[in-house]
Amino acid sequence: METSRQQTIAADAPEGGWTTLIDDILAGNWVNPETGSPATVPYERIVIEESLDGAEADLVASLRLGERFTVVADERTWDAMGGRVASALKSLGPVDTVILDHPHADMAAVNDLDERLAKADAVVAVGSGTINDLCKFVTGRTNRRYAIFATAGSMNGYTSTTASITLENGLKVSLPSHAPAGFFVDLAVNAAAPRHLSAAGFADCLVRSVAQIDWWMSHRLIGSVYSSVPYMIQDADERALNSCAAGIARGSISANGYLHRVLTLCGLGVSFTGMSNHGSMGEHQVSHYIDCFAGEGHPGTLHGQQVGVATLTMARLQRIFLDSDKPPVIGPTRIDPADMARRMGDDIAAQCYAEIQPKIFDERSAAEMNERLAELWPTLRQELEAFALPVAQMEQLLRDAGGPMTAAELGLSGGFYREAVLHCREMRNRYTFLDIAADTGMLEDFVAGEA
Repeated sequence: METSRQQTIAADAPEGGWTTLIDDILAGNWVNPETGSPATVPYERIVIEESLDGAEADLVASLRLGERFTVVADERTWDAMGGRVASALKSLGPVDTVILDHPHADMAAVNDLDERLAKADAVVAVGSGTINDLCKFVTGRTNRRYAIFATAGSMNGYTSTTASITLENGLKVSLPSHAPAGFFVDLAVNAAAPRHLSAAGFADCLVRSVAQIDWWMSHRLIGSVYSSVPYMIQDADERALNSCAAGIARGSISANGYLHRVLTLCGLGVSFTGMSNHGSMGEHQVSHYIDCFAGEGHPGTLHGQQVGVATLTMARLQRIFLDSDKPPVIGPTRIDPADMARRMGDDIAAQCYAEIQPKIFDERSAAEMNERLAELWPTLRQELEAFALPVAQMEQLLRDAGGPMTAAELGLSGGFYREAVLHCREMRNRYTFLDIAADTGMLEDFVAGEA
């Protein structure tokens, strides 16, 4: 499959252009080292270039989505690129437009868009997180291929095969869906987006170290499935992105190029693992809790902005354990279902309580875990250290990129942020250092110092 047109390669782009390695993965030329087989991913074209102006129609035509086009955008993304895409597609056939009014990726919006796209032949989304999740999920339910023109590097979900949707009961979940047939990035458009959008995407990349620490710990202690492939494919680009973090805040085209490479490769990682654990562990649970339960106290911040603050919290928490040569000693898990219902509502609390049963320890299983920790900790601690970035370095990177650093900078009350850190582990069955901290009895004291 083709992923990039002939282009003039910028001097600061990777050798081979902005889609080097990505091209090989899509073409089946990259061999998965864990399986020894060529990679297979469900994408047809991924194009990242400094400008796509004038190429929009050719890119969409190559996908053979259909003969009548429906461009989906919101008011802002229409102005950023949607109008340009719609005009270009008129050379291919009739073009309809659906302009969403301040959309949210929830089931109400899904059902509304489902009706509006009921007769749509070829769906072309223009936007970022919410637009992509809605179009992905709606077209996935009817097995219709779609394409997305990105307008901001604000998250890593463009190339994932899941959609983040808030259910009718208010619980935000990642639902199985499908990948876009075509993913197209005009770096000039993305670099011109409001800076906080790219900073949110950078924060979504910064999670790598804390997510990998959580995931490997979970693999070693409770046998969770683990894969190193998502980290292998993005390692070099992560380092390149971190080296130009300040360029994110300046709107640098090259910094946004590396940002989109890491976001794209992280999304591709889901195709290899079938799950998002490599980039979504304890830090994302904090953000999910904020989105689900902040209510009127939600400051309107992006998921990635919240993830950035939570990533620093997780890095500080993990550092407490990694700095100790003594293994953690846990006790039976203490979670109060009635308190969960008070905070979450009966429906969500019941759903979450059922979800987390595999990581609830009684006295016997806690004793067994302590034996395992005593045996593994010297080795496990060294293994986890290899994944870690220094907390001060992570703070500087997020600061350089222009991301918020604290709950106060998010506009979120310190009290609610501490509640989110303390209780978000109750939402999902992913086992993280939040669970270890809670079961050792130190999480409340740690949370008291976070704001």
